[in-house]
Amino acid sequence: MPEPEAERPREGAEGLSPLPSQRQIKDWLRELAKGSRRWVRGTVLAGLVAGLATILQMFFLARIIHQGVIENSPVSSLSALFTGLLLAMVIRAVAQGVQARFAARCSEQVRRDARRQINRHWQQTGPVAIGHASAGELAREWIDHVEALHGYFARFLPQMTLSLIVPATILALVFYLDWLAGIFLLLSAPLIPIFMALVGMGAEKLNQQHFETISRLSGQFLDKVRGLTTLQLFGQTDGATELIRKRSDRYRDVVMKTLRIAFLSSAVLEFFASVAIAVIAIYIGFGLLGSITYGPAEELTLFSGLLILLLAPEFFQPLRTLSQHYHDRAAALGASSEILSRLAGTEAHEEPRGAKSSGFSEANGEEIRLEDVCLAYRQGQAIFHHLNLAIRRGDCVALTGPSGGGKSSLLHLLAGFMQPDSGSIGVLGQAPGNFSFGWLGQKGFLVDGTWADNLRLTTPEASDVAIETALSNVGLGPLMASRERGIYSKVSEDGRGLSGGQARRLSLARIFVADYDLILLDEPTAGLDADSEAYVLAGLRKLAQAGKTLIFSTHHQALLTLANRILLVSGREVRDA
Repeated sequence: MPEPEAERPREGAEGLSPLPSQRQIKDWLRELAKGSRRWVRGTVLAGLVAGLATILQMFFLARIIHQGVIENSPVSSLSALFTGLLLAMVIRAVAQGVQARFAARCSEQVRRDARRQINRHWQQTGPVAIGHASAGELAREWIDHVEALHGYFARFLPQMTLSLIVPATILALVFYLDWLAGIFLLLSAPLIPIFMALVGMGAEKLNQQHFETISRLSGQFLDKVRGLTTLQLFGQTDGATELIRKRSDRYRDVVMKTLRIAFLSSAVLEFFASVAIAVIAIYIGFGLLGSITYGPAEELTLFSGLLILLLAPEFFQPLRTLSQHYHDRAAALGASSEILSRLAGTEAHEEPRGAKSSGFSEANGEEIRLEDVCLAYRQGQAIFHHLNLAIRRGDCVALTGPSGGGKSSLLHLLAGFMQPDSGSIGVLGQAPGNFSFGWLGQKGFLVDGTWADNLRLTTPEASDVAIETALSNVGLGPLMASRERGIYSKVSEDGRGLSGGQARRLSLARIFVADYDLILLDEPTAGLDADSEAYVLAGLRKLAQAGKTLIFSTHHQALLTLANRILLVSGREVRDA
């Protein structure tokens, strides 16, 4: 059995760098927040309005009770106070709604920016390198890890400011009403942030383990499902099941530990807030009864005492809310750690696409040229060594040679899927990957939808007639005519309902629809039966006759006869056969 993935050193993970420091994570989150500052400020401002409306609501409520109970004022004389109370409640509700809306907009902007960075990373890494990463991990980073940023920006970040401003305003008012009650609040307030920080230290580490564990579990589960047939053939299903069970148990343990800390922190914070409110209630009660004569207790009235008692929970509420959202912070830090590890893995060793092709100008647009190109996957294992090659526009070039000689690597360099270690590449006057070209790999790419959907991936505006013509060009015309819905027949990602050769030809038809000048194909007839191979060959011949630049790797003699130039790729060099 392979070494358990969760126990492997992080530095050895494909496409991932060592875990970033807390400072790097916080700097990245701060950068994300820069693009949404106005939404953060709007959220804080709306929350501040809601907090002030709450203070006014408690003021009017205490005044109404005092006037009605102590001064025996008639209800008619309290209409202004009732109006003020209703108005404060309406303002509070509206402000809370605006606060939630601004918070959602802020989070939406941040998550969009984060996904742009991830998408940019995927583009810089290229399909070859990104293909080594687990699809499950990539999906988790794109969806769940980014979604974990929502609570931090929508709730925790604005609440940090509100937990300072609103309690400070209430504290100032309480000191004005009764300085002794204000001291009670002032002494109890730091207890919540202190315990919140102590609990949060463990929560951050657990959340980081949570995201790391679920990413690996997702990747392993998806890999096992995709390779289920192979596992059954070699009798390894029991071992795979046991591995998934162990990983699931590990994930369950991490989740339960996280929940345990969440419940513990909530209980501790609620306890201290309740004790502080109870102390103030006892002080006000005995003060109103005349049992306490120290300090301002003798000056307490029903209005001032009731207002202080009503404001006490509101004083702790922003701090309690912040403590609840502190777990959003821990989740965001854990998710950011995983995202940054992926992003830093590219930044550490990747150059911007096209940087190594800067020696070519747009005037050199009639040929593909490689100058002094070196490429090695590992130190001491060079694929190409000071390679120089020129291919004219309109040529039909076949790449042949032994397996592992570098045919696919050369195609990947021309496509911009990989960058050379040194040297420069110009493709029809542009840097590799900076223009549209046709690509057909050893396995055709299909999406769940219709035939038309798949052909319109690269050319959304393609007409039905153009799609039908392209299908006829690759020999799928009779099959299309036999289907009741024609080009709107359903097809799945794995090409269910089509043979392997038909799925490959459906992918090839996409190239006819898009009308590319350059077409790169990696073993286009590999694994096909004689009929499918003949159809693909006929389709490629039509493209060559149309003056397209075709470069393909192959071992098949029929495809070699199609080419007007054959290149032998072997021994770290490329030469004419």
